[in-house]
Amino acid sequence: MTARNTVQWTREPGARITGSRDLDRSKVQAPGIVRDPDGGFRLFYTGVGPARPFDACQGYILSAYSRDGLTFAPDAGIRVAPDPQVLHSSRRLLAPTVVALDDGRWRMYYESRGPVDLATVICSAVSSDLIQWNVEPGIRLSTQGGVGGPSFVTLPDGSGSLFCFASEFDAAGPAGGRRISQSVISAVTEDGLDFHLEGYRMRDRYSVQEDIGITAADVIVPTRKGQPWMMLYSAWQDVPAGAEVPRHPSHADVEAGESEQIVDFAAASIASDLAGYRSRIFTAWSDDGLYWERAGCVLEGAGYGQPGIDAIHAEDMSLIRLDDGGFRMYYAACDNDGNWRIASARTGPME
Repeated sequence: MTARNTVQWTREPGARITGSRDLDRSKVQAPGIVRDPDGGFRLFYTGVGPARPFDACQGYILSAYSRDGLTFAPDAGIRVAPDPQVLHSSRRLLAPTVVALDDGRWRMYYESRGPVDLATVICSAVSSDLIQWNVEPGIRLSTQGGVGGPSFVTLPDGSGSLFCFASEFDAAGPAGGRRISQSVISAVTEDGLDFHLEGYRMRDRYSVQEDIGITAADVIVPTRKGQPWMMLYSAWQDVPAGAEVPRHPSHADVEAGESEQIVDFAAASIASDLAGYRSRIFTAWSDDGLYWERAGCVLEGAGYGQPGIDAIHAEDMSLIRLDDGGFRMYYAACDNDGNWRIASARTGPME
C-alpha cells in the first residue's frame, strides 16, 4: 500500500445516486458498496420518500447497479424495510454494509432504529442474489447507549470485524439525555452472527471538527504483511454558538404522538442538517488494526453559501478496492441547498 502521507483523494464529477423516484426522492444517504458477481457494482443506500411503506417509517435500504462504478441505475423496490412489529427495527434502517459468504450468499449488516427511547442496534439480513433479502432474527450488536454506522471487514485470520460508532449518554439515557460521546469501536466474530466487543478504536472530541461525534468508519485491511491498515471516518462539527437548531425528527416521541406532527420527515431532518452543522471525512493509520493514529481531514466541502455537491456535509463513506490497486470512496454528500446525494472520490493506483 502507498506510503501513509501520500494518499490523495480526488472527487469524481457528479453524483452516483440522486433521489429520482418516490422511494428516495426526499433524501438519500449512508452508502454501502459491493462487487456484483457479474463484475459490476451494486450500491446499497438508505432512502426515504413519499412511497415509504408506512407513515412512521423514517428510512429503508435501497440499491442501484452499475457496470463501471460511476453510472448507477436504481433497482426496483426496497431491499430491507423497517418492521413495525419488531420494536428495535420499527422506524429506520441505515448504513448497509455487505459481505460475501463462503456458501455463495451475502450478509448485510445495518443500523436499526426504533422509538426514541430505544438505543440503536445493528441487525443483519441474508441474500442469494443481492436483491431479495431475508432478515435474520435478533440483534447482532448492541450497547447501552447505541451503536450504528457499521462497516464489516474480513480479517487476515479469516474472522470478521465490525467497525461502528458507539454512543454514550448521560444518566437520562437515549430517550432524553445528552449525548456525551460518539466514537468508533470494533467487535469481532467467527460466524458472522455472534460478535464480541474489542473496545474503542477512535475517540471523538479530538478537535472542534469532531466535537459532536463520529458517524461511521470504514477500514482497509492490508493484503501483505508489513503494510499499514487505513481507516476513513466521518465526524460532525457543532453549530456556531447561538445558532437555533430545530429538533431532529428522529428524536420525536412516537408514543406521545409527537411524530405525527412531522408531515415530512426528510424535510425536517434536512432543516436540522443545515442549522450550522458541518461534517467531513478524515483518515487514520494503524500497524495492527487496534491502535490508530490520526492523519487529518481528507475531504471537506467549501462551506455554507458555497457551491459543491458536498459543500456542507461529507460523511458515511464506503470503500472498495479497484482493479488498478486504488480505492474508490462512496459517501453521503449535502450541498448548500440541502440536497443529499451519493458522491464519490478515488485514489490513484496503489501498491
